[in-house]
Amino acid sequence: MAAERDRFSTATRIRVLGEQAAARVYRAQSRRLRRPPRRSRLTGRAAVLALVVCALVVALAYPLRQYVSQRSEIGDQRRQAEEARQRVEELRDEKARWQDPAYVEQQARRHLQFVRPGETAFLMPPVEGEDEDGEDGQGRRDHGAAGRPWYDNLWNGVDRADRRR
Repeated sequence: MAAERDRFSTATRIRVLGEQAAARVYRAQSRRLRRPPRRSRLTGRAAVLALVVCALVVALAYPLRQYVSQRSEIGDQRRQAEEARQRVEELRDEKARWQDPAYVEQQARRHLQFVRPGETAFLMPPVEGEDEDGEDGQGRRDHGAAGRPWYDNLWNGVDRADRRR
């Protein structure tokens, strides 16, 4: 009987241990269920703050874009005003030159082929690629082919004029 008592007491002990373990598991589960659920990191204040920041970004985007574009337009207008001032200065200088009779005479001789009484005018036909003023279209005067003396260019002009007759 002693063996039976030991066996009974072992079975009883195992059963008691099982009941104790089940009670611990039950208590742990009930504690976990009673504990408030874990809150997310996004609190109500953080959500409101994020909403306010987004609203500010949306509200300020258009005025900021307008400000930047207006600043660039102001820069363009200033640049154009400076160019206009420079052009006015150039025109004033040119007007002052035209007030000088020597400059007017020089321009009349150059562009209109005017000569003074008693002078003889010689006109050279324009070289191909030049306009009638002897300029090559880029404002440069061509005084003949590079590397040739002036008198060769003169004779070539006379020969060309003779061939055109």
